[in-house]
Amino acid sequence: MEKQHRIFVAGHRGMVGGAILRRLKQEGYCNLILRERSQCDLEDQASVLRLFEEEGPEFVFLAAAKVGGILANSRAPVDFLRSNLLIQEHVIHACHLHGVQKLLFLGSSCIYPKLAPQPIKEEYLLTGALEPTNEWYAIAKIAGIKLCQAYRAQFGLSAIALMPTNLYGPGDNFDLDASHVLPALLRKFHEAKVNGLAEVVIWGTGTPRREFLHVDDLAEACLHVMQHYDASEILNVGTGEDLTILELANLVKEVVGFQGRIHLDRTKPDGTPRKWLDVSRLHDLGWKHRTRLREGIQSTYQWYLEHQGALRR
Repeated sequence: MEKQHRIFVAGHRGMVGGAILRRLKQEGYCNLILRERSQCDLEDQASVLRLFEEEGPEFVFLAAAKVGGILANSRAPVDFLRSNLLIQEHVIHACHLHGVQKLLFLGSSCIYPKLAPQPIKEEYLLTGALEPTNEWYAIAKIAGIKLCQAYRAQFGLSAIALMPTNLYGPGDNFDLDASHVLPALLRKFHEAKVNGLAEVVIWGTGTPRREFLHVDDLAEACLHVMQHYDASEILNVGTGEDLTILELANLVKEVVGFQGRIHLDRTKPDGTPRKWLDVSRLHDLGWKHRTRLREGIQSTYQWYLEHQGALRR
């Protein structure tokens, strides 16, 4: 991928796509293809094909997706399954039809079995049952992986797939009905601090363990593998480090400066007991994360303070 190549970032308004776009600009890539949803609806095949016909992208980062936490998945299973299936099928098929040189598809660590051995290796995919609280999104992402592999096998499409761990950073969704755990905690502790509340309630027992990767580190990984990897096997992207949800809550509490207590609502679901990725394959390719968790949470909180008035509520 050279600086002058035509590069389409699908989903550039989202957290992940936005981070990839920032990284591309920092590295001097100048021929970037971007479309708002009003200009190109990725759930509409004709709209996607028209974009590819008009712009002729040579490299594609497929970061567009419908995402959300446990509550959002449980409320809108059709949306999470159907929207992601349509986006993936339309973009991947267009890449094949128009001879794209390389496609990078972004999946998720939720594709792995709920009770997978830890740390989770790439080969554990489809070896057990999924976590029920996000199975709709997971099934869609698994379908996207298999579609990339199928187009490579049948038509020779150079499609690679990365499976990021839990992401956070600037551009995250802080809507408590749709957000993931880290941005939700940041907003909860901030509002509790501002309103002088005595406690913050978090879901579950606090014992599940999670791994968190700053989105700018993911963007760097995306560019790295676009340059240095071309195979059908998926690649995990993470830090190789995890902590409990309660430990995370206490860390966020410290960063925000909330002085009250944490209350665990044990009537709410925990989700998968542990999601800790084996990232040795990506390390062998020469990439490793840079951002330490506390530093990343601090910078994300600062971003939230600067943008909270304009965020999705």
